Amino acid sequence: MNNPAFQRLAEDAGILFPGSMDFLPEGVTHNLDLAMDAQPGLVTVSNAGIPAFLSNYVDPKIVEVLVAPMKAAVIAGEAKKGDWVTDTATFPAIESTGEVSSYGDYNQNGSVGANANFNQRQSYHYQTITQWGERELERAGLAKIDWASRLNIASVLVLNKYQNQTYFFGVSGLKNYGLLNDPSLPASIAPTAQWNLAGTTADVVYEDIRRLFVQLQTQANGTIDTDTKMCLAMSPTLSVALNKTNQYNVNVYDQVKKNFPNIRFETAPEYSTQAGQLVQLIAENVEGQETMTTAFTEKMRAHAIVRATSSFLQKKSQGTWGTVIFRPVLVASLLGA
Repeated sequence: MNNPAFQRLAEDAGILFPGSMDFLPEGVTHNLDLAMDAQPGLVTVSNAGIPAFLSNYVDPKIVEVLVAPMKAAVIAGEAKKGDWVTDTATFPAIESTGEVSSYGDYNQNGSVGANANFNQRQSYHYQTITQWGERELERAGLAKIDWASRLNIASVLVLNKYQNQTYFFGVSGLKNYGLLNDPSLPASIAPTAQWNLAGTTADVVYEDIRRLFVQLQTQANGTIDTDTKMCLAMSPTLSVALNKTNQYNVNVYDQVKKNFPNIRFETAPEYSTQAGQLVQLIAENVEGQETMTTAFTEKMRAHAIVRATSSFLQKKSQGTWGTVIFRPVLVASLLGA
């Protein structure tokens, strides 16, 4: 302990600092006889940390926001009809006619014929624009985001969401109808009770589905049976009612599958309508003819990329016919479940 100030404290006051050293670096103090509590002033702003962004972690995995599923094509199937210059599609339907008469060697009675209808639908074409700038791309790149790719993904999603919407509800003002609002669809029957209510038993839910099948058989005039390939479509919320079990611990789903072995179950949010929960039972194919199909003219036409001085622009377009229902009598519905 060579510091004279420490030595004086030890000698005069008995205060010892073993192993101590100067508080100030060499060259700062000139007179060690002076008080040691004075610090030189700071030139910079007082700070005890680092910039916050240096301790920030950016996860390279991007979490995408969920969107409602697009299930119309899954329920009804999907097909291309025409192309992007087609405005009207005609779907011929033919019905055999005739009558018989008592036989007689010289009788000339009895005749047969055919009646043809030409049902038409109108297409609807729509578009969206994707645009991005050079500086915009560079700034997004700082966050490890491929901005041009994300915008292209968004354009596909926007177009397909609208396509799915037209498949369910068509396009207002055109002969373009949807799976849920085609004017040729038969009227819905009413449920016995709301399926998801606590007091509604599994037997009630199953009986409503059985009644729906009976309605479909009546409309089809005996052309379907329990082995017909069918689709039972409803909202995700209502589908939970199929998990209800009866007194034998058998749920509705198993009961339906046992009695209608070729049935499949599909859900879509659009079946939760303003009028109530809608359920549709669709005979998918009878005598080789599909009952319905969702249809499009073009599924994503990517137009030329336009280059500006420091930005880019691209148009994308699609076309829809809505849902074309060839045999409306093969669709039975229940509204209010």
